Amino acid sequence: MIVEVPDIGDFSDVPIVELLVAVGDTVAVEDPLVVLESDKASFEVPAPEAGTVAELLVEVGALVSQGTPIARLEAVEAETPAPAAPDGGADAADRTEAAAPANPAPVPPPEAPAEAQVPATEVSGERVDLVVVGAGPGGYAAAFRAADLGLDVVLVERHSRLGGVCLNVGCIPSKALLHVAKVITDAEASADTGISFGAPEIDLHGVRAFKDGAVEKLTGGLVGLAKGRQVRVVQGEARFTGPNALRVGEEELAFAHCIVAAGSEPIKLPGLPDDPRITDSTGALELVDVPERLLVVGGGIIGLEMATVYDALGSEVTVVELADQLIPGCDPDLVKPLHQRIAKRYAAIHLGTRVEGIEARDDGLHAAFAGETHVFDRVLVAVGRAPNGAKLELQAAGVHVDEAGFVPVDEQLRTNVPHILAIGDVCRGPMLAHKASHEGHVAAEVVAGHDVTWDVVAMPSVAYTDPEIAWAGPTEGEAKAAGTPHEKAVFPWAASGRALCTDRPDGLTKVLFDPETRRVLGGGIVGTAAGELIAELAFAVEMGADVEDLALTVHPHPTLSETVGLAAEAGAGTITDLPQRRVR
Repeated sequence: MIVEVPDIGDFSDVPIVELLVAVGDTVAVEDPLVVLESDKASFEVPAPEAGTVAELLVEVGALVSQGTPIARLEAVEAETPAPAAPDGGADAADRTEAAAPANPAPVPPPEAPAEAQVPATEVSGERVDLVVVGAGPGGYAAAFRAADLGLDVVLVERHSRLGGVCLNVGCIPSKALLHVAKVITDAEASADTGISFGAPEIDLHGVRAFKDGAVEKLTGGLVGLAKGRQVRVVQGEARFTGPNALRVGEEELAFAHCIVAAGSEPIKLPGLPDDPRITDSTGALELVDVPERLLVVGGGIIGLEMATVYDALGSEVTVVELADQLIPGCDPDLVKPLHQRIAKRYAAIHLGTRVEGIEARDDGLHAAFAGETHVFDRVLVAVGRAPNGAKLELQAAGVHVDEAGFVPVDEQLRTNVPHILAIGDVCRGPMLAHKASHEGHVAAEVVAGHDVTWDVVAMPSVAYTDPEIAWAGPTEGEAKAAGTPHEKAVFPWAASGRALCTDRPDGLTKVLFDPETRRVLGGGIVGTAAGELIAELAFAVEMGADVEDLALTVHPHPTLSETVGLAAEAGAGTITDLPQRRVR
């Protein structure tokens, strides 16, 4: 018999996104054959009767409507077994997710989509609804959200503790050390207010214990959250063995869906000697010692945050950056106050400069750059991070991984194999923990059949330096490059009562807005607690506020948040005593 697309409502020319069977497969009544996906929902076309797939009349990407032939079935004997119930006991007719059908052993899982050209893998044991690979902020957010939505979830993590890079060797330990650094520098600066504390006595063991304590509290909390949601945690390296299976050590996990949240790792510069005095950010966070002379290779956010820590602890810091400014990609007017401050504290800042080589000797690390050789006690290499997409053998599942190791995804975070999704550092966009967390929620909801997409407009970024730098939405440079019409309004913190009272008037707040619609496009802040303040601008963009909305919002006085409202007032034209308040 010829199987046709049944009545799918008002939809027509709907693309086929997944073939769930291949020629020669035996299907039972109501077994799904293909998956269609409109902009509103996904549909599975079931087999109207039992049979063997003799011919597939469509391919992935074909547009179909009601009545379009999709397959030819040949009848089989009446004793063909009835179909198994879908995962979780849900009625298949109620599912809108493009899920592979659940089959008890020994029936193999369905084949991967035609474009993947990966054979189905025989997997023994029960198949779970969802396997999440990676237990960082994206992975555990996805796993917990999926469990809350009723899915059976397995969370795979290669390290011994949950939390990924962020909680263990990234965001959390670095912010703990940055807090220590701020205490030291605030005490130094207090002399200008008439109070002196003297030189600090630094107990590195105590500092490490403070940092490690913050990490342990958060990672331990994740264990409790996983147990409370009955999320099973499997420790080990994950390697895909097929479109519906992966192996972790000796255990093979079969899944209906998978979310890849495998993160990233520091980029290593080629040609450097193998010497323990040369480290990446992970090693720098261990705080083995406070080197007298520290070279930071890379003037991006990670390098400058660690430079902030070691400078406060007493190191003589030199920064070498290949680009022509610190934090490349950030607006120069936001970077300027930071550059001016650290130029007075650090031994040197070299822009537009490449480290030509490093030689390890007994008396130190001899680094060649700027036409000279300089000697350092330690070198921190912080030139960026690379995604881990190429380390999971995703090709065995038919998932495309590009040359850089990124996994391309669509607006629902699906890979080219629709039941496998990717989030966080391993897919497109900035490598930020909060981006990964929000993507994890979206991916989990997609797997659970919710009609959701990734549509974040203003992704905030923060450099936790001193002063902090934060921005959301397009930078001014990006807006100019894209030809986006915009105006800006800037409020200097030298006119902020709160900034003056805290002796830190070295900041500014900038709001970008559309000159016609007046909608807020984004903005940036440099100064104390900029990372806390940027959320207001991100919210303004997401809710579609105009610059007058910000100006008319009553901000408490005197506060640093008030600078957002005052910048908006400048943009709205209600402040007249700020020169050059609006620049097209």
